[in-house]
Amino acid sequence: MNMMPGLSKTETNIKLPFSFIIYSLLAFSASQIILIFSGDFLTNGAFRIPPLWMVAHLLVLGWALMVAMGAMYQLVPVAFLTPIWNETFGFIQFWITAIGITGFALSLAFSPKLTMITGFITLIGVLMFLYQMAMTMKKQTEKNILTALVGTALVCLLLTILFGIFLAASVSGHLSLANHVALLKTHIILGIAGWFSLLIFGFSYKMVPMFSLAHGFSMKLSKPIYFLYIFGLLSSILSFWTNRSILFQLGMMLLFISFSLFVWHIKQIIKKRLKKNLDKPFTFSLVAIIIGWIMHLVALISSFISISPYLFGVIIYLYIMGWIVFSIMGYLYKIVPFLWWTYKYSKEMGQPNVPTLKQLMNEKLGTILFILCLICFAGFAVSFSFKLAGLYMFVQLLFAVTTVVFSATVVSILKK
Repeated sequence: MNMMPGLSKTETNIKLPFSFIIYSLLAFSASQIILIFSGDFLTNGAFRIPPLWMVAHLLVLGWALMVAMGAMYQLVPVAFLTPIWNETFGFIQFWITAIGITGFALSLAFSPKLTMITGFITLIGVLMFLYQMAMTMKKQTEKNILTALVGTALVCLLLTILFGIFLAASVSGHLSLANHVALLKTHIILGIAGWFSLLIFGFSYKMVPMFSLAHGFSMKLSKPIYFLYIFGLLSSILSFWTNRSILFQLGMMLLFISFSLFVWHIKQIIKKRLKKNLDKPFTFSLVAIIIGWIMHLVALISSFISISPYLFGVIIYLYIMGWIVFSIMGYLYKIVPFLWWTYKYSKEMGQPNVPTLKQLMNEKLGTILFILCLICFAGFAVSFSFKLAGLYMFVQLLFAVTTVVFSATVVSILKK
């Protein structure tokens, strides 16, 4: 279904992806502002308290999940050369998911008994999205590694949400879980390493060549990367339920090897580029890949020594921030101007008063924001390492301001 005349069959109504993106930016800013007042809890390892559950789900669901959904509504048709199955269905799915996530995050902090209701609404929204993607990808004539990466990421998303519903039922008192900790760990690793990492892998293979103008590279390495990462996930999850440390160590090792190969593969693709100077937002996304590799290395080393749950909580926090959040920020700063320019000016190209793509994007401000993000990441690492609540609150205040400015800058593109 195409709601805007003149769009090609693989273009999506621009209002659909931007609905998700604008909501995600609001959730992103809100989550970081709330975290300013959580320094004492975080630096002392109190990760599992209601206010931080709210923040975590605003960040992971409200920001990362919603922006991923919005991006997929635009990128899946381009990557798979097939139109979105039903755009009207997509708008309905947006509102249900937005209401569900907002309600779920708030209920975690203020009314745990409502988490089953709000969680169920969120589940409906996610199931609608999965159905939309399944029906869209079904039309793809030739399947490839991108299909496998994105498809597996979507399966991980479904499992993450389902396990989250069980956890919500436990929190609200509707269900007694025999192994709450194993379910929680499975929920976390499927969400951050299964859903987000596999999705970023998949779309990096599309966006890295596009933004660097790379040609003539091989994709043979992508298959072992995919299978090693899947086996790493399965081994790690099995370790949670069997309490066998050797399985966890094997899982961390396989995930690290896979991620290392991914870093090397991206490097090989970049070497084939025609574009001499890479844009700063895209470079920031590449830095995020390096941070992700470092966090995988830290997780691997940690699995072989006796460490506290606090340290693993810190690793998860820094993994989400440095790899997932930074990747999304970098790509989003490139994608939004590209989408907006294509929608508004592509048919007027060459005419007077038509801005270039670079004029829509404030790269100087973006560079400052990305540098501040990296400074804040280092500040978080130091504050957690030495349990410095005061430093954490200062760094978090700086990062909250950075995210608000970043969000406002992205939205301002839509006015140009």
